[in-house]
Amino acid sequence: MLTELAILPEDALVPAPDHLSYAEAAALPCAAVRAWNALTGDGRGIQRGQTVLFTGAGGVLLFRVEFAKVLGARVIATTSRADKEQRLRDLGADEVINYREVPNWHTASRELTAGGRIDRVVDTAGTLEESLKSGAVGRTYRLRCVRLRPPFDPRLLFGVAATVRALAVGSRVQFISMSNVITAHRLRPVLDQVFPLEEAVAAYRYYDSASPFGKVIIKIG
Repeated sequence: MLTELAILPEDALVPAPDHLSYAEAAALPCAAVRAWNALTGDGRGIQRGQTVLFTGAGGVLLFRVEFAKVLGARVIATTSRADKEQRLRDLGADEVINYREVPNWHTASRELTAGGRIDRVVDTAGTLEESLKSGAVGRTYRLRCVRLRPPFDPRLLFGVAATVRALAVGSRVQFISMSNVITAHRLRPVLDQVFPLEEAVAAYRYYDSASPFGKVIIKIG
């Protein structure tokens, strides 16, 4: 909130996992709960042994990888940077595709699954068309997409029998459910840099220009 003191209604607050620092807990309210909603928000959730494909970047992607792994899924992630490939694997991604080196990454993802059995795609890169093509024809899976690059041919939805769900941040109930999983598995958010409040402007400039791996935190006090 970029303020030293705030007055809030009680129901606007949630307890933080007790093993996290304040800086780590500050990473949860937006990126983490959005990632949790993407994986569990339809009421069915990820089933152990399923394969999920993640496109996009930033803190939301990192949380998705962590959550999907503790839920028992096989994770395929995409990135445009070679220096992030191993870091995504270290975080738990089973396969990482560099889409700058492999422009037809949707084809490569099918090859990694021996025929394209991808049960769920979370697309935050605006690559809905490619994401749909990553799944095998005739299989139903859920796709979360927050951005769409026109033009888009809606016939693709019928071709792969896809269910598309818009992605929101998430509810208080979802946050508490997520927090319980974080506590049970002792998960920790990935932090890139922590700035003091006095350097808030520098923090925003860093976030805008550095393509951070993890959350950029502004610490008060």
